[in-house]
Amino acid sequence: WRCSPRRGGAACPSAEQIRAAFLRFFEERHGHRRLPSAPVRPRGDPRLLFVNAGMNQFKPIFLGTVHPRSELAQHRRVVNSQKCVRAGGKHNDLEDVGRDTYHHTFFEMLGNWSFGDYFKEEACSMAWELLTEVYEIPRDRLYVTYFGGDPSLGLSADEECRDVWLRLGVPASHVLPFPSKDNFWEMGDTGPCGPCTEIHYDHVGGGRNAAALVNQGSPDVVEIWNLVFMQYSREVEGNLLPLPQHHVDTGMGLERLVTVLQNKRSNYDTDLFTPILDAIHKGCRAPRYQGLVGDTDVGHVNMAYRVVADHVRTLCVCITDGIYPGFSGAELVLRRILRRAVRFCSEVLQAPPGLLASLVPTVVEVLGDAYPELTRNANQIKDIINENEAAFLSSLERGRRIIERTVQQMEPSTNFPAEVAWSLYGSLGFPLDLIDLMLEEKGISLDSAAFNELVLEDAKRKAGGPQAGQAGSTNAQLDVHSLAQLRSSGVPATDDSPKYAYTLGQHGHYEFSPCQATVLMLYRDQSLQKEVGAGQRCGVILDRTNFYAEQGGQDSDQGYMTRLGQQDVLFPVESVHLSGGYVVHEVTAVETLHAGDQVQLFVDEAQRLACMTNHTATHLLNFALRHVLGDSTEQRGAHVTAERLRFDFDTKGHVTVEQLQQVEQVVQDLIKKNEVVHMAEVPLTLARRVQGLRAVDEGYPDPVRIVSLGVPVENVLTCDSEAAMQTSVELCCGTHLLQTGSVEDLAIISERQLVKGISRVIAVTGGRAKEAREVGQCLAMEVDSVSLRMKQRITSIPEMQNLSKEVGQLTKVVASTAMPQWQRRELQTILKALQRTANTAIKKLELQQAEKKAQILLAKYCNQPVIIDTIPADSLSILMKVVNQLCNKSPGTSVLLLSPQASGEVLCACQVSKNCLPAFSAADWAVAVCRQMEGKAGGSPIVAKGSGNAKGMQGALTTALEFAQSKL
Repeated sequence: WRCSPRRGGAACPSAEQIRAAFLRFFEERHGHRRLPSAPVRPRGDPRLLFVNAGMNQFKPIFLGTVHPRSELAQHRRVVNSQKCVRAGGKHNDLEDVGRDTYHHTFFEMLGNWSFGDYFKEEACSMAWELLTEVYEIPRDRLYVTYFGGDPSLGLSADEECRDVWLRLGVPASHVLPFPSKDNFWEMGDTGPCGPCTEIHYDHVGGGRNAAALVNQGSPDVVEIWNLVFMQYSREVEGNLLPLPQHHVDTGMGLERLVTVLQNKRSNYDTDLFTPILDAIHKGCRAPRYQGLVGDTDVGHVNMAYRVVADHVRTLCVCITDGIYPGFSGAELVLRRILRRAVRFCSEVLQAPPGLLASLVPTVVEVLGDAYPELTRNANQIKDIINENEAAFLSSLERGRRIIERTVQQMEPSTNFPAEVAWSLYGSLGFPLDLIDLMLEEKGISLDSAAFNELVLEDAKRKAGGPQAGQAGSTNAQLDVHSLAQLRSSGVPATDDSPKYAYTLGQHGHYEFSPCQATVLMLYRDQSLQKEVGAGQRCGVILDRTNFYAEQGGQDSDQGYMTRLGQQDVLFPVESVHLSGGYVVHEVTAVETLHAGDQVQLFVDEAQRLACMTNHTATHLLNFALRHVLGDSTEQRGAHVTAERLRFDFDTKGHVTVEQLQQVEQVVQDLIKKNEVVHMAEVPLTLARRVQGLRAVDEGYPDPVRIVSLGVPVENVLTCDSEAAMQTSVELCCGTHLLQTGSVEDLAIISERQLVKGISRVIAVTGGRAKEAREVGQCLAMEVDSVSLRMKQRITSIPEMQNLSKEVGQLTKVVASTAMPQWQRRELQTILKALQRTANTAIKKLELQQAEKKAQILLAKYCNQPVIIDTIPADSLSILMKVVNQLCNKSPGTSVLLLSPQASGEVLCACQVSKNCLPAFSAADWAVAVCRQMEGKAGGSPIVAKGSGNAKGMQGALTTALEFAQSKL
């Protein structure tokens, strides 16, 4: 398990040897189980975009939610090298990558863990042995930090850890205390936490003392390893409780360690990056990489090398683990990473298209032995990168021309217009940081305030749903007078048949045909106009369009239009509406628009495809509901967006868990069959004769469009055909997939009754459905874990109360998280029963504790008419029970008990004997006593409770006795 020699002129160890030495050291020398890296797509944790630390996969162990019978629960000591991505979310290094020599979006985290096995002594000893004996790092270059205590947390310094390091021979001058911000680690606002100790390396050395540079941000003295000792749990109230089991979680970045062991000052100078940097040089026209940063890096060439080298590693790892460039969440972040890399390739390194994908074999050569899945997926990675690069290069060139042209037309010392930036952002998918960067290079600023207003308006419109745009916009819906004027002027209705002009390509990608049109009229402020000025929002009426107008429950398309011969000016199309046969495109005019302008239309293909997927899935769902619930089930409404679908239907009763599962299964069977979706326009009278036809009660055009799954429309129309009884056949004007397999999956994430007899389901498809199922499975495991722990014999009230809190928190998460509805209901039923069990158990334990305390007090006071005393009690509930027990066992006795708490509060509970009523009131007694402690109280004449401050407790006891004596 030793690393190869490295000092005294010997060859430096390779990154592969360094990684292998770490894993073998813990596996062979110290009995750890070696685990493979988890994928960088988090499993069942919607709070994370990517796995960003080695401990992510072990969170259930730390949180105590791991299923006791799972393989994870059997681990005691573990070692691995975890693939991590930090881009987007809380840990986001994306914008720093390339600017310096140590930030990365992808990195490897070497880690060893102990789950209730070894603790500080062994963890520190192993770390020191590995660094100084295996890696042979000079001891005088290493410094260790430990937790120096925090009075606000009530925690003293971690002297145990300090003493371990001193016993290992680390000089006292190299063992340094730091406050909680540096040396106290927390998983989140609540949950496991504890002190940590960090090992730092001095790159300069030479016998100097660099203690003053530790944790000061110096590039000469860097942290290389963090050892976290999880020994506390932060509760919801903010207080810290000791954990029943102590854990160790360590993390050491491989890139930084390799830099140290290969005697480099930059991560990019190690053999993790040099082969990639060499491959970049071979594929571009730029000078060789020199490691320059800041002002010395003329033209940002060295920054570009670092960006491309880092980003191609991230792309390879993410695509291999099932995260592809896309339009939301982690997929959107990966799309930004790819586009950032492409821009630096083409604009700074002057590389031809395809450079990024050409680097994949080099990345596989560097990382493939450690992560063999990269080797298996190399061709797929290249295809996805090439495909996305081609699409972006086209957009990038147009965006650059648009910015150049706009800058030339701008007045000096003015901000870049927000509406142009918005069209780049919304229509070409330009990340805002990329726009800022392009403008920064020209010394120009974006009008951020105006841009943020546009973002806010767009967010409001989207949040308002399908009616929001109609209600608030005077440019989307033609008024009756304008409609009459259009007709009398002979303006023809819009030909929107091109919206159906799309095909399924060879590789399963949809190809949407472009559409050329003429502006017939403009509409603004409820009047028809021939011209609209720059910066104004208006409705555009064309002779033809490939945009889908919002109708039939499907959201409208979005996209942009350009003038013919003027491709650099984008007019964003924000919504599309149908008014009296005219399709009105709501547009922000970047430049003056005129009637008669020739335009080219570009639909937002990702949004359209998502709507098509969800609309076809709606038809599948409609069929499945009728199949499971019966033919009397009728559609009462539907709404399709790019994110999800909503479906309302009549039903005789509540939809059961079993029925929801059956509905999902029917849909999934149809998806697996990959049925062809047949569509055709037919005369309305002929369409209405189809047996089993699904149609809602609304007016349909004549001819009408029929959508049939798996059965050609001509077969459905034949006389006496019952084909429509066996599949989904509907009248529908919406846009649909051409085959059902593209839906991939469907999960019903909500089902509820709107009113008696009408239910509403909400469903998601594709990746969103898969994510909902993963989250559901993880929550099911957490509930199962709590259930098993509930069955164990628990005699501690705080332990049972914590379990009860956990059930309460899980109940909230299950209620609010997107997951299969059938599974939500199952888990809610289990959690409800668990909450009842916990409440009963707490009540029983409190009664047992109260009975013991009451027996002691009865023996002490022997049936005296008044008992006034202080006792320890964990809660007001227990104190009340003690009082009640005393009064039950001695009916003639009136009791008042105080219980001082660690927080400085004093609890008060009292009960008056019925024999003493009405002269003696428990409420008055408690108020008098608690007022003495500057507190409050309340209750009935028989029973009362309250609280106050510990400073007034002695006076309160005197007041209690005097008050009782005055009433008896």
